[in-house]
Amino acid sequence: MTTDARTGRGERPWAAIGAFAALLLALAIAATLAAPPARSQSEGGGRYTGVASCAGSTCHGRMEGDGTVVRQDELMRWQEPSTPGGAHSRAWAVLSNSRSQFIARNLGIGDPAKAQMCLGCHSTAGTAPAVPAEDGVGCESCHGPAGGWLASHYAGVGTNADPDREMRDKHLANLSAGLKKLEDPVVRAGVCVDCHFGSAVDGQFVTHRIMAAGHPRIAFELDLFSSLQAHHQEDADYGWRKFGAANGRTDHVQMWAVGQASAIERSLALFQSRRGTEGIFPEFYFLDCHSCHRRIFDQAKPVRTGIDNPGRNLPEGMPPYNDENLIMLAAAARMASPALADQLAARTAAFHKAMAGDRPGAVAAAAQLSQTVAALKNAFASRRFSGADAFAMIDAIAAKPTGDRLTDYSGSQQAVMGVDTLLNAMVSSGRITVGAAAGIRGDIDRAYAAVKDPNAYRPTEFQASFGSAVSAIRALR
Repeated sequence: MTTDARTGRGERPWAAIGAFAALLLALAIAATLAAPPARSQSEGGGRYTGVASCAGSTCHGRMEGDGTVVRQDELMRWQEPSTPGGAHSRAWAVLSNSRSQFIARNLGIGDPAKAQMCLGCHSTAGTAPAVPAEDGVGCESCHGPAGGWLASHYAGVGTNADPDREMRDKHLANLSAGLKKLEDPVVRAGVCVDCHFGSAVDGQFVTHRIMAAGHPRIAFELDLFSSLQAHHQEDADYGWRKFGAANGRTDHVQMWAVGQASAIERSLALFQSRRGTEGIFPEFYFLDCHSCHRRIFDQAKPVRTGIDNPGRNLPEGMPPYNDENLIMLAAAARMASPALADQLAARTAAFHKAMAGDRPGAVAAAAQLSQTVAALKNAFASRRFSGADAFAMIDAIAAKPTGDRLTDYSGSQQAVMGVDTLLNAMVSSGRITVGAAAGIRGDIDRAYAAVKDPNAYRPTEFQASFGSAVSAIRALR
């Protein structure tokens, strides 16, 4: 099956989705402003060659996607203006706009287009100074420095009697030479969270202070954002090269589940590091924004704006850890590994409780929770998921223990993105038709609309629309 990169996977009609498109645009802007170069922290200093080395008309620089093995118009799609797919190419250019200048003035860092605090996030040049900064987040930020594998990559396939096997063997050789194995969800997640959750490397962590200066809140979901950035098509050639079989393709349910685990794993790792504090304060990046960011009135009878969250054992008024990915992970764990799900629930509760104590206790609880999260990530990565599993995963997300915890903007946003991703996985696996999925779009759009604006989050409207969408999906089983 051929998947058109313009639509992400071929089945999802992006342009026809009003509220969803608006949310995606907001997320794309945030990703453009927030994304550090997609570079694994374990990378051994490979040689970068720059975007121009990929731009030949016999490689990835064509104007039409008419290549026999790959599209060959990948650079054009990377550069598409005003679309989520072109966000990485625009990452450095936005540093010259008025918003970036405003943020830089607030932070006192001078020209943001030259400041390492920004370049570490907005250009491959932040970690590879020889690469032109104006390239933004280029090909090698995601695919790895090409100095060791570029020649083999463009050499093509010879006259071997089994060209499919030859393509596969060459791909494996390139991986050994530094090409990133992005078809592996664990590898892809590791690359992406360096960008979208941050790392311990200077210039790759968007602190609360940076957000207070005007930077958007970090938001990310691996499978959805992968669709937005897809410049390839999953046809037989792709299957042979990446998976060793003509029918090999991305498991979107697995990608979503691994992404949730990887996000919280990185968040907890950073929380335990020096990034967990800022002077005498905790680093507020890790906390739930809406527990504090509410309108303040001096009233004799104050109106309570929050909703009780049974997953957080904290005294009233104490800011909780932002557990948006933990909520989704708990749902995925119930289906994939019940034993680990019980352990995750116990350690999540202990971690939230420890947050009301002191930092050493919270760090120790975070370390225990991280072990469970890592085990779940490995469990997700070691199994394949089916269309039936997607139904079960949606059931788990919508179940009362999970649904009762969807009381905040960020967790609700993850829930609707997750259900949308899982619905699309059902379509791509042939479990339901495109037409049946389109009939559910209205409820999903209304759920997206309820989380479009953090300052106008409407939890009751979200839960009603979300519940209606889930009910309609269940009816298709």
